[in-house]
Amino acid sequence: MEIDETIKEGLLRLERYAQNIPGGFHCCAEDPENGYPFAYISDRFLEILGWERAEFAAKFNNRYTALLHPDDLADGLRYRNAENSATYAQEGDSIFRMLGKNGYRWVSSAANRVEWHGDGYIVGTITDITPYMELREKLEQQNRTQREALETANRNLLRMMQQMEEQKTQFAQTTARNMEKEERYRQRLNHDALTGTYNRRYYEDVVRNNLGPAGIALMDIDDFKICNDTYGHHAGDMALETVANTIRSCIRETDLLIRYGGDEFLLVLSGIPADYLRTKLEQIRDAVQKAVVPGYPHFRLSLSIGGAMQTLADPMENVVRRADLLMYQAKNHKDAVAVDTQDSRLAAQEQVLEEKPVILLVDDAMMNRMMLTSILGDDYRILEAENGKQCLELLREKAGQISLVLLDINMPVMDGFEVLRTMNTNHTIEDVPVIMISSDDSEEAIRKAYELGASDYVSRPFDAKIVYRRVVNTIKLYAKQRRLVQMVSDQIRARENNTDMLVGVLSHIVEFRNGESGAHVRHIRIITELLLHRLLEISSQYPITAEQQDNIPLASALHDIGKIGIDEKILNKPGRLTPEEFEVVKTHSMLGAEMLHQLEDFNEQPLLQTAYEITRWHHERWDGRGYPDGLKGDEIPISAQLVALADVYDALTSERCYKKAFSHEKAVQMILNGECGAFNPLLLQCLTDVQTDLKIQLQQRTQ
Repeated sequence: MEIDETIKEGLLRLERYAQNIPGGFHCCAEDPENGYPFAYISDRFLEILGWERAEFAAKFNNRYTALLHPDDLADGLRYRNAENSATYAQEGDSIFRMLGKNGYRWVSSAANRVEWHGDGYIVGTITDITPYMELREKLEQQNRTQREALETANRNLLRMMQQMEEQKTQFAQTTARNMEKEERYRQRLNHDALTGTYNRRYYEDVVRNNLGPAGIALMDIDDFKICNDTYGHHAGDMALETVANTIRSCIRETDLLIRYGGDEFLLVLSGIPADYLRTKLEQIRDAVQKAVVPGYPHFRLSLSIGGAMQTLADPMENVVRRADLLMYQAKNHKDAVAVDTQDSRLAAQEQVLEEKPVILLVDDAMMNRMMLTSILGDDYRILEAENGKQCLELLREKAGQISLVLLDINMPVMDGFEVLRTMNTNHTIEDVPVIMISSDDSEEAIRKAYELGASDYVSRPFDAKIVYRRVVNTIKLYAKQRRLVQMVSDQIRARENNTDMLVGVLSHIVEFRNGESGAHVRHIRIITELLLHRLLEISSQYPITAEQQDNIPLASALHDIGKIGIDEKILNKPGRLTPEEFEVVKTHSMLGAEMLHQLEDFNEQPLLQTAYEITRWHHERWDGRGYPDGLKGDEIPISAQLVALADVYDALTSERCYKKAFSHEKAVQMILNGECGAFNPLLLQCLTDVQTDLKIQLQQRTQ
């Protein structure tokens, strides 16, 4: 009885031990003839192999050998005993395959022989090492692939050497006349007619097959299209020639300069040391920056350059692609050099990662996201979202940082079409391009995607190279568009500032001649803006465009430009004017209008046309008692009505040689009472509404 209790306690301790150790514990009877039947199996053992206990017992009749892969029987049956203890310790744990519910699993097993109440047992544990073994196989395959690539490179090198020897023999046998003809033909075939550099055909036919070591650089002329359109195609051609000549002056005769695209050059620096590549490219950038385009001294040249080193094992196409991505990074800064060499790559990895464009992958299938990451992950930072809602949240969180969205259609929570609708609503689609990737290749789905603003549509299954190139092209296109928009905006702002300055100078000349302070022009503009903004807030009666909203305050500065044709003695007379003198002064409105109308660009310039309205009719009155044409009501352009009211208010609150300044309250009261002529009731309401702002403005100018 005591012996039975002891056995039970021992079994209980064994149970607790087996369930708490990290590996899969098992115990088999030492009975080879019956396949080492199991005496005990832990839950973890079954979990590793994926079996349920009842299912396991029924399927294998508790035979240990039934689980072993046929090729792994020897390793699976090896265990430690007194005779082989030293050998076992030297060879270590066994590694073999055991049959799981979903196929064979690789396991590492430690096993020992023990005796229990006179019977022999094998006790052991298994650890699942399937991921490790699969990774090892993958690495071994990669090593085989790399060895094959190196062997291919060596064969290519030998083949190239053989070809060179054959060409040398051929050239030696050719007559001088045939050599001259061939050279002339090659010049036409492989050289760019404008710059004299090699052309893209030469790259495709010859250079594309070149082997390293060499430094490869792609160079893009910054903002070339805008400058070409601004100065003309002749200037663009001269700029390309200047850039090509400048680069040639910095390189050896053995180096290759290729016109790779419209404004892109490819440079092959054979045998250049990796640590000297950046120095050479910066020398080229600085030389181009200092170059002057003949006949166009204001044309400022600059290059964005991406450089990479080509080793013996690197195909030229891969290195050029790397240089292209680096050039794209450099163009984010303009007039910059970005270099990636073998020696510096590891040290600069974090910095390069930060500079990589960001792509947002939106797909509910993890496998699809992993596949796209493997295609794009080397050259782009990847963000992932499982559905449309997460996509929109990331777009808000990473606003301004995401360069492209790769979007699936069918997803839970929110599908791809709903994402596009939302991006249209909040205008995100204008700044972030979207490429749809879906297995739905129906005409309806594709048309709907494009209608909602998608930049491209890729159907599954897809070619990895095509997806990669479409992503690169779309990102580069949007980046160029943003730079062009920014350049145009800068030019427009510069022209507006210049126009504003010239108008201000001209109006100040008129006011100076009139004996008035130049501040009058600024006041008229400020008051006109206040009245105009209030009018737009309270009424939609007048169809004033955004351009007119800018032009009316600016053109108000020219309202009295006609006074430049009035006798100074009359303009600066300290006392009251005679009726004859007043009639002379009244002619200033028509004089100013005629000056503007006679300008060469009058019919094409909305600013001049608005200034014409204001200059001619700012002395007209709502009741028709003004001059010069006696217009009545809304026959008077709204631009002239606004400036007329602003002019009267400023005249009342300013000191003149013939009167003192009235207070703000008195001036407003006089205008509302009709003492200064009749005005549009709607504008009088605007004047009343902006009284506080007018008073503050008046106080500031009198301090």
